[in-house]
Amino acid sequence: MCISAKCWRRIKICIVVLIVVGAIVGFTAWYKFFRVVEQPPFASDEMRFKYMSLGAENDRGLPYYVWLVLPRVFPDLLPGPGGYASFGFAWEPGQEMPSGFALKTVGFPRVTNNCALCHTSRYRTEEDGETHFVTAGPSHTANVQAYIRFLSAAAKDPRFNADSLMPEIELVSSDKYGHGGLSWLDRKIYRYLIIPLVKQRLAQQEDQFKWMNRAHDITPDWGVGRDDPMNLTKYFMTTVKLDNSTGQADFPSVWNLGIRDGQSMNFGGETPAQRSVIIDSALGLGAPADQASQDRFAWIETFLRKLPPPKFPYAIDPALAATGKPLWTQHCASCHESGSKRIGTVIDISEIKTDDNRLITWTQEAADMANAAVKKLGIERKNMVKTNGYAAEPLDGVWLRAPYLHNGSVPNMDDLLKPAPQRTKVFYRGYDVYDPVKLGFITDGAEAKRVGFRLDTGERGNGNGGHEYGTGLSPEERKALIEYLKTL
Repeated sequence: MCISAKCWRRIKICIVVLIVVGAIVGFTAWYKFFRVVEQPPFASDEMRFKYMSLGAENDRGLPYYVWLVLPRVFPDLLPGPGGYASFGFAWEPGQEMPSGFALKTVGFPRVTNNCALCHTSRYRTEEDGETHFVTAGPSHTANVQAYIRFLSAAAKDPRFNADSLMPEIELVSSDKYGHGGLSWLDRKIYRYLIIPLVKQRLAQQEDQFKWMNRAHDITPDWGVGRDDPMNLTKYFMTTVKLDNSTGQADFPSVWNLGIRDGQSMNFGGETPAQRSVIIDSALGLGAPADQASQDRFAWIETFLRKLPPPKFPYAIDPALAATGKPLWTQHCASCHESGSKRIGTVIDISEIKTDDNRLITWTQEAADMANAAVKKLGIERKNMVKTNGYAAEPLDGVWLRAPYLHNGSVPNMDDLLKPAPQRTKVFYRGYDVYDPVKLGFITDGAEAKRVGFRLDTGERGNGNGGHEYGTGLSPEERKALIEYLKTL
């Protein structure tokens, strides 16, 4: 049967219409879900470190507006008043989000985390003083575990639905952009696609973190300024079966890496190269294994190698510090002075005798699996290993690295230089007012208790024993050594 010229014209018109409609639908889908808008240039390298995207938007990105309104919808699930500030993040005045949070548009604005979440310090020199922020310092006030638990609890809550979230989203988007906020199409996308998908994703995330939510006697809370780094690596990068290990550890400082050539950046020396630690940390935050990520890893390492440690912000007694220098040479320098024989090496647990739970979390099997997983991604880095001790680190900027020991179980340097039985058994960590005499943060008193996390050194993984170097000093000698440490 022949098709008339008129029918052919109709068919051609229909084909053209379908192509045009398909192109419009395809372009809209690309624009709303996959279009990448690069972050604008940062004012400084420090700002870039604190707010740059690691490219994790597809895997870990939370829609900005959903993230923004969660504290409004679920204030009862927060650890305290103040929205996201209640998690103790380093939030600088004038910034839209805390340090360690990156905002980037991939289709729609998305929020991810970067290295600065765990590596930005804040402190005050007095109760009513200005808050100072230190890039690449330990985030000793940040409660990352509470933040993870908040997201999971919100996703499980019956209020996590479009009817509850959309009025708040429309309100904040209108405040930001005016003209009614989100477009009609965007409102439909958020209501019927984005919000249900976020709820599903966060439920999956809770399953990934079940190991950290077991009974308190098995897995004590990390608290502020800490995580469980080797178990995080183990359960996210390998298929090692769940065990009962726990390994709370402080967020370390990562400034001045140039003096650590050939040394690890982690407490146990499990990753014997700076670049390897950066790679594994970024992968843990969802960074993809592509060339752009490799370039970011290289930039982060270069930036941190040159970043100087922060200077002690109070006056130093030069005569007393000079008295303390020979004590440093006698009791500390062989392990902690740059160029010394033991600097950067792992001191066996039989000698150092600090809490060994963190060591137990990591196994050779886990190291082998993690190495294989990274290699499968096409990334070359020095392999992780199993060690049996803790690394002797340089003590540059040591004043800001309190509490001390790998698990932050000793509140200040004055305590660390005392025999273990005399050290504080229970204290509150996370208060940001500094004590220049004891060389650490204030850990007792009403305000420290109000804002801090109660650390009991009798709980599993929180032991404060070991590292009994210089513990035989007299009170006067201890004071002189502490004065010298302020100069590092």
